[in-house]
Amino acid sequence: MPRVNFDIDNLRSFATGIELGSFAQAAERLSRSTSAVSAQLKKLEQQAGTPLLRKVGRGMALTEAGEVMLGYARRLLELNDEAAAAIRGAELEGRVRLGLQEDFGESLLPAVLGRFARAHPRLRIEARIARNAELLDGVNRGRLDLALAWEAGTDSPHAERVGRWPMRWIAAAGAPAAKLRRRGEPLPLAVLESPCLLRNAAIEALDRAGIAWRVAFSSASLAGTWAAVSAGLGVSVRTPLGLPANVRALTAKEAGLPALPMLGLALHRADAEPAPAVAQLAGIIQRTLAAG
Repeated sequence: MPRVNFDIDNLRSFATGIELGSFAQAAERLSRSTSAVSAQLKKLEQQAGTPLLRKVGRGMALTEAGEVMLGYARRLLELNDEAAAAIRGAELEGRVRLGLQEDFGESLLPAVLGRFARAHPRLRIEARIARNAELLDGVNRGRLDLALAWEAGTDSPHAERVGRWPMRWIAAAGAPAAKLRRRGEPLPLAVLESPCLLRNAAIEALDRAGIAWRVAFSSASLAGTWAAVSAGLGVSVRTPLGLPANVRALTAKEAGLPALPMLGLALHRADAEPAPAVAQLAGIIQRTLAAG
């Protein structure tokens, strides 16, 4: 049986189109024509020997084979880009200043640091865990090279959305959904101190639904909030990203509470044309998020 060698460029167009939800947008990001991307997808399906995409209305969806291919494509691209970065960037020295939300300190940061260190052994990352306003201020004042922050109505000159996630009601891991609030009593909330985008979203949703609430616990840190939720002091609101094992995310239906909006996540750069190491780190963050 002849050996199949998948083309990296074809895999990149395929993975980018799925990530963006549009192969036209993928063509734009990769500086290719839409017809060139279509040809690449056709070639990839020929190499795979099976359809990877199927029509759904006006759009496209992955087949079962496409879902398998996507996982391998991301891994191959990550290894390819890591090898290229290691060869080109092994001699780079200095630092990259990264800011990010507390949500990603335990889940995303270790993976990102490991991949970056392998590619740039002489560079160091100075990571700062902070709230949205502080992160954006750091980027805008040049104190941070890169920041990963929730979209909160404020922006920086060089920002790119890297995804959107649903807000979810968060309860203790073992708490029955039916017992989140007692009949006739306000819903207890365990939330971050104001100002907080997700705290505001929870309160606005409850007010619109006519559901009484009270702040049962307030903390300056997310770790404190998780401790309160885990102890059963109240429910919180967050996305499913980076949740610790002692809490769980519930849909509005499961929780018996009002639906919550989607929340965008953006990567902010201090410079329009960042230094090579900053650009490499941004790429690693984007690929890590895309891989879930």
